[in-house]
Amino acid sequence: MKTILAARRQFASDNNAGICPEAWRALDEANQGHARGYGDDLWTEKAADLIREIFQTDCEVFFVFNGTAANSLALASLCQSYHSILCHEIAHVETDECGAPEFFSNGTKVLLLTGENGKIDPAGIERMVKRRTDIHFPKPRVISVTQATEVGMVYSIDELKAIGEAAKEFGLKLHMDGARFANAVASLQVAPSEITWKAGVDVLCFGGTKNGTHVGEAVVFFNRALANEFDYRCKQAGQLASKMRFLSAPWVGMLQDGAWLSHARHANAMAEELFDQLKALPGIRILFPRQANAVFAELPEHVIAGLRDRGWMFYTFIGKGGCRFMCSWDTTKEDINAFVADLKSFLPTPFPKTS
Repeated sequence: MKTILAARRQFASDNNAGICPEAWRALDEANQGHARGYGDDLWTEKAADLIREIFQTDCEVFFVFNGTAANSLALASLCQSYHSILCHEIAHVETDECGAPEFFSNGTKVLLLTGENGKIDPAGIERMVKRRTDIHFPKPRVISVTQATEVGMVYSIDELKAIGEAAKEFGLKLHMDGARFANAVASLQVAPSEITWKAGVDVLCFGGTKNGTHVGEAVVFFNRALANEFDYRCKQAGQLASKMRFLSAPWVGMLQDGAWLSHARHANAMAEELFDQLKALPGIRILFPRQANAVFAELPEHVIAGLRDRGWMFYTFIGKGGCRFMCSWDTTKEDINAFVADLKSFLPTPFPKTS
């Protein structure tokens, strides 16, 4: 029988981190005794109420297994098959969902917009809407924004309001892919309501997995009318958990005392530490400013190969080239120092010992 050894913390993805203590305790507590299935349990009710509390509004809340389902089903609920979804050209719903938004919406077309740092340029919305208005072209119906973006940048309140105003002007709905929404809130230091429904967002896919839960995302409809029969979509798509409390209970642990935000702040702070150490090194080119919990840098090929030979994991295909280093709720300064020490060993110039 093979022995399973604990792996060291990595920088490939915040999905690679384990369950945070608060989520784990709530999960263990939910495992005591019996509870009604399919979401008719007290844990799911409490988790939904806590989400309503932090957003300061009476929203509809659904829990699904993962982000692909959350985004795809939410977008499908906003569209007919002859509609189109407007998103940034490097948005996750375009580049990393394997066509799921199109699949679950029975063929809704995704139209791509440009903009710096993974953010949609509001002027591009008007251009796309007015590009063609004849019956032979899929009618624009939804704008999808990613908060934080695929390159780790965060939409400000004003940027989101501009997009929300454009959506309203052209009769579009606004969807937010918030896989790292907690990191965006921590970065901006604003109330969650300020960058969601107050800015015009109709539905948010609120990420839990990257923030410390084991599984499960929340689909939050601020426009409650749009949630009509969404429960049927979840069931049909295999996203209605029979033991729903094991999706929702960790949210109670995360939300009730603010752990979701403190973990996001920590991940952001660790990314800032890594960013500061990398930008001081010759031969390393920082690709984007650091706003959330990701750092993007261009490394020489031999450095990339050397780091991987030593067991370090990170992605090189996300964003616009270079390497992505993602910090998590459990990343430590010691992890960063160990990584940077190995990185320095492949550079020609000697460096002082990392503090």
